[in-house]
Amino acid sequence: MTSSSSASLIPPARWTAHYEAGKDFRPLGDEERALLRRVAGAVGAGRALDVCCGTGELAAFLHGELGYETEAVDFAEGAVARARQRCGDAVAVRVCDVERERAGESGGYALVTVRRAAAFWADRARVVRELGALLREGGALVVLSPVPGRLSEPMRHIALDEDELRVLADGFEECERYDVDGLAALVLRRPGGSYSAAEMAREPVAQAMLGAGVVVTDPDGRLLLGRAVQGMWSLPGGKVDAGESVTEAAVRELAEETGLTATSTRLLALLHDDSRDLRRVTAAVRATAWHGTPHVTEPHLFTRWEWHERAQLATVGALFTPSAHVIEVAFPGTLPGLALPHVYPVA
Repeated sequence: MTSSSSASLIPPARWTAHYEAGKDFRPLGDEERALLRRVAGAVGAGRALDVCCGTGELAAFLHGELGYETEAVDFAEGAVARARQRCGDAVAVRVCDVERERAGESGGYALVTVRRAAAFWADRARVVRELGALLREGGALVVLSPVPGRLSEPMRHIALDEDELRVLADGFEECERYDVDGLAALVLRRPGGSYSAAEMAREPVAQAMLGAGVVVTDPDGRLLLGRAVQGMWSLPGGKVDAGESVTEAAVRELAEETGLTATSTRLLALLHDDSRDLRRVTAAVRATAWHGTPHVTEPHLFTRWEWHERAQLATVGALFTPSAHVIEVAFPGTLPGLALPHVYPVA
């Protein structure tokens, strides 16, 4: 199979060229500095980690003005070289692609910062949860991001809208939101959060519906979920058309919604539940072999596709109910407390 797992939207070579050409990004603003001072005052001294550090301005501030023992990482060699020039030996700067590698020691940091970078991560919800796991008890993760309303249309791809900000906050029990220097600032504490099974709005339909939910995992065992425009996560899948088997429908829906081609599938179970006036039968289908790169093909239904660690799914926030049922059948114990409907396993 071919996977785009954690495929960054802009490759490191392009960022390296950007930095080697002497370019930078907007300097750290006074309101950002004031916010970071407040957060530092709340979490106390210790170690700090600046993720996607660029030329090292924020890392230098964390060390020089806030007094943290600071580390900084970036996936572009050009950024790391510039950051080392700026910070010298005072800050430990290294190359690290946080979408593919652990950025630091679990539970080791009082403060983790991400400035103007989260929008460039393909799997940003997963990565932010992984960064949260690096916090010590009482620590804080600060995410600073442009918002669409402050940018011209050609630049809005570097921003996170309100739904995307909520997605990042879903993995934490505490979230404070600020607007500083034209940026949205999330101060996230107590990683954990929870999931909830949610329903999508729908037009009236016949009394019964037959559908398929498709379980796709990448080579690292991560599960593919789409962020639906209705503000919840969902597996690929949909209704079974006339004349189709449930596995044929699963292959078709997967291709239509994500661009992936399933070359082998396995029917795991049939699930029967009642949603208001609707009798719903969902086939849990595992794509055991596939190829391609997931991307948004139906923007009226999904805003993006993302790979999620299975251990993080219990903190993912709103999850489409049939998708939650299929996930729990495929990976029992993943969603604690989820009440399953009638399940008919397929041998």
